[in-house]
Amino acid sequence: MHRGPLRAGEWVRLTDAKGRKHNFELVPGKRFFSNKGHLDHDDLIGRDEGFTVTSSVGGEYLVFRPLLSEFVVSMPRGAAVVYPKDAAQIVALADIFPGAHVVEAGVGSGALTCSLIRAVGPYGSVRSFERREEFADVAHKNVTQFFGTEPPSWELTIGDLAEELPASGIRCDRLILDMLAPWECVDAAANALRPGGILCAYVATTTQLSRFVETVRVHGGFTEPQAWESLVRDWHVEGLAVRPGHKMIGHTAFLVTARRLAAGERPPRKTRRPAPGAYGPDYTGPRPADAPAAVPDEPVEPVEHAGSDTPEA
Repeated sequence: MHRGPLRAGEWVRLTDAKGRKHNFELVPGKRFFSNKGHLDHDDLIGRDEGFTVTSSVGGEYLVFRPLLSEFVVSMPRGAAVVYPKDAAQIVALADIFPGAHVVEAGVGSGALTCSLIRAVGPYGSVRSFERREEFADVAHKNVTQFFGTEPPSWELTIGDLAEELPASGIRCDRLILDMLAPWECVDAAANALRPGGILCAYVATTTQLSRFVETVRVHGGFTEPQAWESLVRDWHVEGLAVRPGHKMIGHTAFLVTARRLAAGERPPRKTRRPAPGAYGPDYTGPRPADAPAAVPDEPVEPVEHAGSDTPEA
């Protein structure tokens, strides 16, 4: 479906001379309208993509099928989408391979789902869990729109992964968590993942990052969690004028991965001591067994200064 002449029912992406983009579905007999006039869909259907077309008032457009990275940032949204830079990191560093059995929660608007379905190929499977029905409906429409039909390797379940996954008896190779409280699903993920499988979380804030990492550590059935983020900056290149661009995709989310250990196995004990204060009295999250116990701060006695009747702390 992503090669050959353009067909009715496919989506195309038009780009004008200023770089403005327009996405729409090709429907016989319909017209596309913009401030540069109109185009007949029939003039696009049947042609090989990568051509320039002229509108009724002389506006020029370059016509291609939208790439997945272009589709996901312009598709209808129920929830925020996983940006292409993060989806690429998940596919690569969570090692999503052809034939893999992947579980994800939640599905959001279906952006990451499309990348996962592509990565596992026709012999793998993607099982998506989503708590909110309205998000699931948007994701189903977006995934079906991009692939042209509902992929046979994909199954969407409305419900809480922490409850639905253990009841299903599913075993998987990779498990992706894109939700507000991924630490609530660590036990269910550990029971579903095969030994050597990878758990990956996509979280937006540092507090979520800390809570999830420490929960995985305390569980004990995973390797040491690895956390990172990616930043993307474009460059302007024109002759000798080569400089960083003015646009940048900065922080979108943190990614965390950890590998499932075999049943009954524990990771080697860390020899590096935590940073001073890492698990101090202000820390209230999960605490590793070998972490120092929190010691409350001692109260500060007031000190009277000479020449003053007012005690100061």
